[in-house]
Amino acid sequence: MENSSIEKRVAEQMLLISRGAAEIVPEEEMRRKLYMSIKERKPLRIKLGLDPTAPDIHLGHTVVLNKLRQFQDLGHEVHLIIGDFTARIGDPSGRSETRRQLSDEEIKVNAATYQEQIFKILDEKKTIVHFNSEWLKKINLADVLNLASRYTVARMLERDDFSKRYKDGLPIGIHEFLYPLMQGYDSVVLQSDVELGGTDQKFNLLVGRSLQKEYGYEPQVALMMPILEGIDGVQKMSKSLGNYIGVNEDPYEMFGKTMSIPDELIIRYFELLTRVPLKEINDIENAMKEGSVNPRDIKMKLAREIISIYHSEEEAAKAEKRFKLVYSQRDIPDDIPEIVTEEGEVWLPKFLHDNDMVPSTSEGRRMIKQGAVKINGEKYGEEKLMIVGSMVIQVGKRKFVKVNAGQ
Repeated sequence: MENSSIEKRVAEQMLLISRGAAEIVPEEEMRRKLYMSIKERKPLRIKLGLDPTAPDIHLGHTVVLNKLRQFQDLGHEVHLIIGDFTARIGDPSGRSETRRQLSDEEIKVNAATYQEQIFKILDEKKTIVHFNSEWLKKINLADVLNLASRYTVARMLERDDFSKRYKDGLPIGIHEFLYPLMQGYDSVVLQSDVELGGTDQKFNLLVGRSLQKEYGYEPQVALMMPILEGIDGVQKMSKSLGNYIGVNEDPYEMFGKTMSIPDELIIRYFELLTRVPLKEINDIENAMKEGSVNPRDIKMKLAREIISIYHSEEEAAKAEKRFKLVYSQRDIPDDIPEIVTEEGEVWLPKFLHDNDMVPSTSEGRRMIKQGAVKINGEKYGEEKLMIVGSMVIQVGKRKFVKVNAGQ
């Protein structure tokens, strides 16, 4: 394969790999690894480690999983590490105190649900799953001492959370120093080419890079993804803060939560949480800046995209329909008249006239053609209507009637 052809493919892959990424360290090395991968027809080994510290995951967790799926789509070899052993310590990243150590039973239960939910994003057939207890349980004290000798306390204290706790006189467990070393040792065992993580994982990822050098392997590239803001638009998405969207939540709940995000987060959510092409996202962003589209309509598209990933397009359509009905009824007066009729097809102009919503059937037909008639909040342009269940019919801005079929 000619160099120009390889370079073109490298550029194409980098475009997708860079999508939404906060930092790639070092980026030029990422390009070099891709070049050699294409030239030698050998996929890169991509690593992501997740500690099963909670039973469920939310959209904040999926940011790195989406990136991992992109590597899968590019044909690279994806290794997902369930940190059943490292979870015993708990990642000290971003912590002002020592984490509570989880029991074996908690880790086992959480690991099972993690896998179930993760494969809503990843291609299970193309994912190599490891539990890091496979190798970490086997190392003895001599191995631990050897591993610990390859990193210094001074470098460990360069880590912001450790440094702050040390200065503030807060306790740091010796076992917490072992956490980044064990995560880095995972990279040594796998000989990973690239490791993914959030920006809060940068220190851990770079420890892995350093340890690979110490053990005589080519160091991995560290690719960091941003931490996703929750639906409040302020703090990071978190169950404890209640600003999250769970991947196992009911489609309607997911739809409503997505609709509640600030307009400023729409493009960020599209980029980090969906598979919508970047060009289309850029077009949406430009249209919003120009004011040619309503942000509410764009959020509805975003909600459909997200629900389609974790449920189905059909469920997304149902959730949207239900949301529109409930949303439209917010402005419906409480005292609107109700009528009971037989279920079946009616000629809408006559129905409107018979129920004093228009002065004549011809006026009813005119109102329908002009888009002045709404059924459950949506414009209705057909003269025939199937009465089913309960529905709200609106003519103009002020005339409403609630119809119940066969009730």
